[in-house]
Amino acid sequence: MTKPILQVHQLSKSYGAITACDRISFDLYPGQVLGIVGESGSGKSTLLRTIANHLTIDQGNVTYVSRSGEHLNVTQLPEPKRRWLMRTEWGFVQQNPRDGLRMKVSAGANIGERLLDIGVRNYGKIRTEVAHWLQQVEIDPSRMDDLPAHFSGGMQQRLQLARVLVTRPQLILMDEPTGGLDVSVQAKLLDLLRSLVRNFHLSAIVVTHDIGVVRLLAHRLLVMQQGKVVESGLTDQVLDDPQHPYTQLLVSAALTP
Repeated sequence: MTKPILQVHQLSKSYGAITACDRISFDLYPGQVLGIVGESGSGKSTLLRTIANHLTIDQGNVTYVSRSGEHLNVTQLPEPKRRWLMRTEWGFVQQNPRDGLRMKVSAGANIGERLLDIGVRNYGKIRTEVAHWLQQVEIDPSRMDDLPAHFSGGMQQRLQLARVLVTRPQLILMDEPTGGLDVSVQAKLLDLLRSLVRNFHLSAIVVTHDIGVVRLLAHRLLVMQQGKVVESGLTDQVLDDPQHPYTQLLVSAALTP
């Protein structure tokens, strides 16, 4: 029987009197995409950032099974090991790609930097890998030496994906990956994300306020309201037959022209 690659247990995070995440638990399995939806302020981005250990949790555990089979309590990892994990087996995709890229170095250097981090030193191999991953995210390899500032927003987001995926991580955390993009660009990026997840058997957590994004990408869904998970289950089941009044409101709003 397949075991979870990630287990989140009773995770809580507060800011003073405001509870952003209230005892949240779930399992994520290899090759599975979990969507987390809710309005602004529901706690979904805080949840993602506590899982990534960008924020310190108040209580709970996040356990990850590494490629070697080691069970790691992510919330208690020493900083060097956490950074290594984020450079190798995990990846974090920012809503604003400029936050996930080094804007003053070339597209190729952005991708190659991650290879250098894991010890690749052969220049020819790095260039070959960079060209390969630019093609994977549908950017012409001839743009390798261009600065990200010369790319459109959609291309910057795809470049960020290439930067994250070049080390072939097992787990991707995505915070509003299509936010701020035009509708036509969003659709193209979603198609790309879906194919990358499938082709590379990625496990992923996708935070979004957009019901259409999780409908296309996510196998399972958590609905958050005021720091709590109010509904969860298979994505189509939750969206086609929502049980909680808040989920019904979200789905109804998404259907309204």
